[in-house]
Amino acid sequence: MAFSQAGPDPALDLDELVSAIEDFNTYFIRLPSVRRLSFSTLSVLHTLASKGPMRLTDLTATEQLKQPALTSLVAKLERDGLVSRRPDPRDGRAVLLTLTEEGSGIVRSRRADRVSRVARLVEHLSDDERAALAGYAGLLGRLTEIAARLEETGEQPS
Repeated sequence: MAFSQAGPDPALDLDELVSAIEDFNTYFIRLPSVRRLSFSTLSVLHTLASKGPMRLTDLTATEQLKQPALTSLVAKLERDGLVSRRPDPRDGRAVLLTLTEEGSGIVRSRRADRVSRVARLVEHLSDDERAALAGYAGLLGRLTEIAARLEETGEQPS
């Protein structure tokens, strides 16, 4: 089913772009893992790896889990040696969640495995397609930065 969304540039088919992103994300998320972990677990590990130590309340805002479920998940990750707690230097009453070396290792291993798998896909592209893909990667990164900034400020994309 096609959904038409007129963007600032009529030559840009946003429906096609979103569909391609969703299809690739579906493929990418389902790539086999070096270690079998739930999607929620992997999401928390990747969030802490990319954003650094966080309070549980801040982590709850980034994950699509309710606080009691995330609290239970973090307790399990802590028992499994993937996450640790440490005092927040800005507020002695608060605690920051941080990745352990083992948790960081899982993130690094998954990244390396995914890079290898995507590299094998990219081998099937022409030189022109690989050049275009390099530009798209930067643009998708830029869109992610804009989305994060808007999310932080509570601003909605216009």
